[in-house]
Amino acid sequence: MLAVPFRAPAPGASWHAGLSAHVYVGASLPAALTPYDPPPYSLERFVEDQLNAEPRPVPPARPMTPRPEQVTGAAAIARHAAAGGRMFLLGDDPGVGKTGTAVLAVQQIAEQREVRAVLVVADRPAAITVPHWARSIAAFGGAADGGQSLRWCVTTWDRLGKVAGLTKATGVRFDVVVADEAHMVRHTTTQRWKHWKSVSGAGRAKDVPFVLLATATPAHTPLELPYLAPHFAAVHGEPLKDWADLPHRLAVHGFHVERGRYGWTWTEDADERRADLALLRCWLADTDPPATLHRPAPWGPVSVTGTPVALTPAERAQYEAEWSEFRAEMQLARRGRQSARGRAALLRFRQKAGLIRAAATVDWVKAQVEADRQVAVSVEFVETAADPIREALLDGGIAVAGIYGRDRFDVEAERLRFQTGEAPVCVFTVTASISLHAGELLPGGLTASTTPRVGLFHQPRFSGIAARQVTGRTHRDHQVSPWRVAFAEDTVEEDVARVMVERLAVTGSTAGGDTAALQEIAELLDADWLPATSLTGD
Repeated sequence: MLAVPFRAPAPGASWHAGLSAHVYVGASLPAALTPYDPPPYSLERFVEDQLNAEPRPVPPARPMTPRPEQVTGAAAIARHAAAGGRMFLLGDDPGVGKTGTAVLAVQQIAEQREVRAVLVVADRPAAITVPHWARSIAAFGGAADGGQSLRWCVTTWDRLGKVAGLTKATGVRFDVVVADEAHMVRHTTTQRWKHWKSVSGAGRAKDVPFVLLATATPAHTPLELPYLAPHFAAVHGEPLKDWADLPHRLAVHGFHVERGRYGWTWTEDADERRADLALLRCWLADTDPPATLHRPAPWGPVSVTGTPVALTPAERAQYEAEWSEFRAEMQLARRGRQSARGRAALLRFRQKAGLIRAAATVDWVKAQVEADRQVAVSVEFVETAADPIREALLDGGIAVAGIYGRDRFDVEAERLRFQTGEAPVCVFTVTASISLHAGELLPGGLTASTTPRVGLFHQPRFSGIAARQVTGRTHRDHQVSPWRVAFAEDTVEEDVARVMVERLAVTGSTAGGDTAALQEIAELLDADWLPATSLTGD
């Protein structure tokens, strides 16, 4: 089975309608098809191994020694599986080692029960996350006996529909499912949720895989944890169908919840909220054995501070003009209840505000590079942030790695340019699943540069979950990396940045940072009448 890009020529291959993929039958691939040879543990390689009498051997990998926290974490997961649990929430901080913990846990679960097929669903970009998981599986011995004992399939959330379709077409079922960045399925109205239910058995009461959910940022609120509904149903001995609507079921169990502008929310009473959150954590942590594990990074929480940008008189005038235009446009959209118009106005204002500050970001980055630091710059927009910042730095003689824009760059090659120190700056849009920390063990046995990393949010993030994921790209694996949030001084951006920094401190537990932050930011921007997705980008 071949991994042929869309509309790419594949001479000698045949299209297989049942698999929705190109296939080639033969002992070895011709030269024209070798670029499409799927790597170990990919979806295409997994299906190929299922179809053939014998799977292809997996190339040997450089072994990695698990850290103590990975060993103890895997043991905790295996104990819950041995006791008959059907899912486990691994909520360790970024960099503690959830990937290695998951691989070791799957190995131990395979010693308890028959496990042949393992599915890992990772976040984008696939060019980084799939190879990362593949290296970890091989390095931690996840596929013993050259891949004969366990067959792993590593894919991304974007391809989950293809996995669901293949399982339906071939009858393949996974014995263990690992959901990396599990918060990606916190909304039940999406196609992603439909496919997730299919492969994880979330809607079935029996004949289901063991599900390991890994995320450092579970949700804005426990009301967005529908993927844990099977566990909650089991805790209470209730039918799974009764938990199809998680917020409603929590209300039935006496939780103080109500419908708000952004869907279900906790009530405003702080004491009621604390009691509810404590009870929900008990449902996870007080089972015997526990169904969750959260360990803060032993190197401490990330330091996030604000970096005000003093605008020049010309920049100030431009900023005020953009702000006035935005307010007028938003009021018109609000009166007409034109959500699309309101979203567009908000997007334009954020883009223009960031563009005004691009020169200041470039100057700050240059100063950090001159101080012998490597800089990670998180942006949300390409044409008005990533491109101008990158181009200005290149014009100044500073090499820049770019991880943004669909198919603009070879993301893994760019990541390695930064990690080896060839490019002292990385400008990126992704929020998770890439590692930019100092001293990382790289493919081929190399080690990343040990130059200290610093990070900058060019735009304040509205979502505390997304912001915390970003800081975890550099502040991880015992490497301390401070981050700053840039904003235009004495503007609405300063207020948004303040809310962001305050909320970052409460997004690490299962309770998460509740939606009050989004509500506060929405009111600051006169966007509280728009859907929540206008702020979070979900």
